[in-house]
Amino acid sequence: MHPAFSVIFFTTASGAGYGLLALLAIFTLSGLLPATTWLGFVAMAISLGLIGAGLLSSMLHLGHPERFLRALTQWRSSWLAREGVLAIATFVPTGLFGIGWVFLNSTSGMFAWMAALSAVMAAVTVFFTSMIYASLKPIRQWHNGFVPPAYIVLGTMTGALLLVFLARLFGVYSPVFGILGIALLMTGWVLKTAYWRHIDTAPARSTLGTATGLGRLGGDVRLLEMPHTEENFLMREMGYQIARKHASKLRFLVHLLLFAAPLALTTLTFWSAVPPLAAGAASFGAVVLAGLGVATERWLFFAEATHTSMLYYGRTM
Repeated sequence: MHPAFSVIFFTTASGAGYGLLALLAIFTLSGLLPATTWLGFVAMAISLGLIGAGLLSSMLHLGHPERFLRALTQWRSSWLAREGVLAIATFVPTGLFGIGWVFLNSTSGMFAWMAALSAVMAAVTVFFTSMIYASLKPIRQWHNGFVPPAYIVLGTMTGALLLVFLARLFGVYSPVFGILGIALLMTGWVLKTAYWRHIDTAPARSTLGTATGLGRLGGDVRLLEMPHTEENFLMREMGYQIARKHASKLRFLVHLLLFAAPLALTTLTFWSAVPPLAAGAASFGAVVLAGLGVATERWLFFAEATHTSMLYYGRTM
């Protein structure tokens, strides 16, 4: 599939924003994050800024952005519409949660309920985003059980790294934040490695014989000639290919930037001998590197996907 920048930005930015929002809600409810104005303002601004920018990018990706609201009416059958409806609805409890935290310095009572609801809706929204892709049966690299948990874990993981940096910046760091970040980094690493192994080794679900229905007649089904003499829109969008050697290099970058380097930097901050300024710089470095890594990971997620329609153009799945 052709890796569109708008969709890559949407899935990475909104995933980190929702991950951070859920963790902010959980840790304010647990008392590990204080209800102070500037911490709440900056944390909510980053979270909602990432979510809003991601949703705007998603809307602009539509062929007719002016039909965005009409698209939301298809929630009964479309995961995209369900994700859009829930994403908009999440702003209501999140806004009330933010008002209590920033302006009233309160995360109890009604604001606690709004925080809990924000966390749940953030997690479900990311799940709905993942199902936009996991529900597409013609693309075997997406239609598998690894995609939804990977989306949720990577979103929460990048959100946790942002939380560690914010906690260092405002002097409210707790070892629990670092432990959570490390646990999510390791879980995400295992999930992503397993996903790549699966798409590399899983047998093709379709062949030219099954796609045309001619396979039941016996023998191999082959193309007599190509359907087109030059590249068309379908081949550009659905038939994008990346060389295996380039994919291997980019996977290595993902291992390094998204997992190994942030894991080392986050672990480094646990040492008591590390000065606070150096620990803050390390946590910021982990955020930057993970951001580059997750963008690369998401580019590969699209570039390595193969659509069944390409069987009619001589491709193998």
